[in-house]
Amino acid sequence: MFFTRKKYQLGSSLSGLAWKRFRKNITGMISLGVIIFTIVIAVLGYLITPDQTPMCNTQILEISIQKPGFSTDFLMVRKNQPAVRTSVIKKMFFGAPDSYQPVPVSYIAIDGDTLTAGLFSPDGSNTFEEYYNIADIVFPVEDEITIANGTLQVKTVDGENFDVSEDELQKIILAENLEKRTFLLGTDQFGRDLLSRLIIGSRVSLSVGAISVAISLIVGIFLGAIAGFFRGKTDDVIMWFINVVWSIPTLLLVIAITFALGRGFWQIFIAVGLTMWVEVARVVRGQVLSMREKEFVEAGFALGFSNLRIIVVHIIPNILSPVIVISAANFAAAILIEAGLSFLGIGVQPPMPSWGSMIKEYYSFIILDSAYLAITPGIAIIILVLAFMTLGNALRDTLDVKMQK
Repeated sequence: MFFTRKKYQLGSSLSGLAWKRFRKNITGMISLGVIIFTIVIAVLGYLITPDQTPMCNTQILEISIQKPGFSTDFLMVRKNQPAVRTSVIKKMFFGAPDSYQPVPVSYIAIDGDTLTAGLFSPDGSNTFEEYYNIADIVFPVEDEITIANGTLQVKTVDGENFDVSEDELQKIILAENLEKRTFLLGTDQFGRDLLSRLIIGSRVSLSVGAISVAISLIVGIFLGAIAGFFRGKTDDVIMWFINVVWSIPTLLLVIAITFALGRGFWQIFIAVGLTMWVEVARVVRGQVLSMREKEFVEAGFALGFSNLRIIVVHIIPNILSPVIVISAANFAAAILIEAGLSFLGIGVQPPMPSWGSMIKEYYSFIILDSAYLAITPGIAIIILVLAFMTLGNALRDTLDVKMQK
């Protein structure tokens, strides 16, 4: 006689089993990878952007509206102001002022203590020239530069004095003050690096999504749980309020709140968050109404547990699956709402880059052979929204027990 043995996997948590099922969903894993990649580049921020100045707002008008992949040489001219020291953490989140003014050049020529720079010209003709003292390129000069016996005497804005020969300054300029820059996504009408602004713009979309979803979860779970648990008149009042808010078009309500709170970065978080809690509250209410009739909740009442403990400890952890799925969809909706508000000019304000405001600034270039300026942030919005929507569908399939074989 033969006996067959079934192997049972012991010690696996429900979250562990859900993660195993989720890993089998290829589109869900790709979406998760896209979201994680976007979060990483948003957090690193100015540490990886070509333009590391605050808001990526370095304007070089000589190279405006250049195509993706454009590259040219730059003469880095020292600004006559004290250098600002910034820690790595502060630079990562807020950027750092540039101590040099980048000047795009086609050629340079040095004769004694004078440097002649041929400014970059897009068509290669009518090149203008600018003249610099070589010491003024290397040092933040405060007073006039004097020459004695072939040595330049320089006093800087930091109060330091230098005596440097012309040959030494020429070597420093050729080694340290000339660099070649490549603009992978080109430049806009002000000569700003599009890639840098795209990276920093991702922070706005992710921040609005995260904070708005957090606000909607706090308000929605609170009101939905109270309505579903206490029922009766409490449920009637809360549902009346939910239906009133639900009947108002989301975009109009966001615009009204934005006008009431003012335009700005933080105001849009509150405006979007306070309009996204309705769907969460409705779902939570329905789940709590169903869960309240379960045996373990009745056991909690019999044991004398408080209503707060039953709601927080026993009911809410068991209704999180649909809430997580809704949160993913709300995250995508928040990104779209923020982009729409920024496009209308009532979202984040210039010079702060956001994908919606970038489309607003560049949409007129679609008919001027520079469509990439508006298409690039548009594609970024599409990819990130699609990633969150696909992630939500994958989570729904993973967390739905009925769909598991």
